[in-house]
Amino acid sequence: MWIDLRSDTVTLPTPAMKQAMLNAPLGDDVYGEDPSVNALQEYAAELFGMEAALFCPSGTMTNQIALRLHLQPGDEVICDRLAHIYNYECGGIALNAHASVRLIDSINGKITPEQIAANINPSDVHYPITRLVALENTLNKAGGICYKVKEIEPIVQLCRQRGLALHLDGARLFNALVANGEQPSQYGQLFDTISVCLSKGLGAPVGSLLLGKKEHIHKARRIRKAMGGGMRQAGMLAAAGLYALKHHVTRLAEDHHRAAKIAHLLAQCDYVSEILPVETNIIVFKLHSQRYQPEVFCQLLKQRGILANPFAGGVRFVTHLGFDDLQLEKVLNVLKVLENEHLA
Repeated sequence: MWIDLRSDTVTLPTPAMKQAMLNAPLGDDVYGEDPSVNALQEYAAELFGMEAALFCPSGTMTNQIALRLHLQPGDEVICDRLAHIYNYECGGIALNAHASVRLIDSINGKITPEQIAANINPSDVHYPITRLVALENTLNKAGGICYKVKEIEPIVQLCRQRGLALHLDGARLFNALVANGEQPSQYGQLFDTISVCLSKGLGAPVGSLLLGKKEHIHKARRIRKAMGGGMRQAGMLAAAGLYALKHHVTRLAEDHHRAAKIAHLLAQCDYVSEILPVETNIIVFKLHSQRYQPEVFCQLLKQRGILANPFAGGVRFVTHLGFDDLQLEKVLNVLKVLENEHLA
């Protein structure tokens, strides 16, 4: 059996989650009549202290709906150059929102209020109107670095002063919450809209949620329909998401603990030139040996039963619900073997 560290999206539903899915009452969600979808949306909205939520097939869809909500054609969104909405959503900012993007080079994976302020366009017909700021927490391409609430609050203050909407791509937000000891309701007070994935660390097979004001979610439902996201009897999927929110949040600390152990060993390996700070479940490291280029290194891992991806000029490991302590020991042993072969 493979040890799969390519992503936390490879998780499979647990037996208890499958049972919850099997027992889910169903209805037509396009009519708003699926009781399991409604229960998930109401639970999530209450959890974040926000007015409403919308269940969608993917985090890309929830992000893209939020962009459509906040932006008019020709407007501009400010985000990190590393942001998922810019790098991994198929040009959706242009395709769906018909907007331009102002990229910021983050500092240690986080953009600052000062950087945002310096990139807000003046009121001049030559420039697009700056309308939205989008943050990502945790930031995938920065190795799972997570903002703390106290770091976001000055950004919120700036956005409110300048009349800008603030969206959070919280694909792995619960990882940040667990790592920082923070609560979802703290985030609900900060952002106009929040996207959270259920299919990554939380272990559901499909789905993400968009949270916001009732008026935003009412409009979002129409945009979801236009994007083909109306899923009819979606309650079996929603039941998995609700189970995940109720049972799989606190266990994220186990993923963080295992990631830290891997990072600790990698720091002792001569073939590793750099490890991005590991705060959650993502380990991104770079190699300086000609022998261990990322593609070669991943192939050597695969030969030993471990799957990983080249990523951002290095290699990425992601710990998750399907990665246990026995698998951790094997990974650590393989990394030690590769160190010995490197030195031989």
